[in-house]
Amino acid sequence: MSTSRTVVLVVYDGIQLIELAGPMDIFGAANAVTGSPVYRLVTAAPRAGTIAVEGGVTMNVEHSLAEIAAGDDEIDTMIVIGGNGAFAPTVSAEVVRDLPAIARRSRRVAAVCAGSLLLAAGGLLDGYHATTHWGACAMMAERYPRVTVEPDRIYVNDGNRWTSAGVTASIDLALALVEADHGTEVAQLIARWFVVFARRPGGQAQFSAQLRVQPARTPAIRAVQQWLPDHLDEDLSVAALASRAGLSERAFARAFRTETGSTPAAFVENLRVEAARGLLETTDLTVSAIAKAVGYKHGETLHRVFSRQLATTPDRYRQHFSITHSVTGTNHFSSRESPAAAAGNRP
Repeated sequence: MSTSRTVVLVVYDGIQLIELAGPMDIFGAANAVTGSPVYRLVTAAPRAGTIAVEGGVTMNVEHSLAEIAAGDDEIDTMIVIGGNGAFAPTVSAEVVRDLPAIARRSRRVAAVCAGSLLLAAGGLLDGYHATTHWGACAMMAERYPRVTVEPDRIYVNDGNRWTSAGVTASIDLALALVEADHGTEVAQLIARWFVVFARRPGGQAQFSAQLRVQPARTPAIRAVQQWLPDHLDEDLSVAALASRAGLSERAFARAFRTETGSTPAAFVENLRVEAARGLLETTDLTVSAIAKAVGYKHGETLHRVFSRQLATTPDRYRQHFSITHSVTGTNHFSSRESPAAAAGNRP
């Protein structure tokens, strides 16, 4: 009896290739790392045959969605891939038609990027928390009010529903699915092989604090913006930043807010919180040490900021999102072997 988990990848004209290739390669690497075919990958489109991928590439699809929907084989995971085709009414209607039937036979249902809109259109995200590409979050919230849209998440897992932001977030989602199935060690080995420096937890923002604000037009203020992330443990008062920019406090504060859309204090706080989150996720430093590293004199201050911004404490955040739990056991492949080669070397 096969122990492979069947993963149905839903595609259509206009998918983003990386959003398909990323998960396929991650699941394929899981087969190599574990030394057995733990995942069986199946592609399905409105019609079997050739589809047009964004960028002018074509690919052959082995099954139609109707065929999958009418079948009786057990499906572990259905993943709807994203792409501009999801916004084409005729394409969307063809895809959505068969999704509910496939979802009923699936242990879990997932979507990448604009694929979340197709799940929502089929009623498959009603009552769930979900995310999508940042550029489509407002549209999703407006069109599908029964879905709780989380616009600032890399991926969201709510029950057996998994949704992700766009493009490279498909890799984060696939790694999270592999980790849920086979544990941290396997996911970490795959992440290292694919040079994913640090696997991003789902709660991480789609944008960094730097990207969430406009770059200032004034060169001196823009230079301060660029200097700040590497100097969070220094005096970052408005007076100190204004002096660095060669402006008066009042002129600096007014221009900073006008040009970036944020006050200097809020921008600094967001940078410090982002840096603290990274340290909580990837190190074993104490909360007090992390607070000092990002510019707060006391751990209590970091607690207050986390409570206000994230509605949690640094300790609870670490419990949920830390990726530092040690990877034990013997590596399944050496640094010179590919996952496929490692699998081939197994007795």
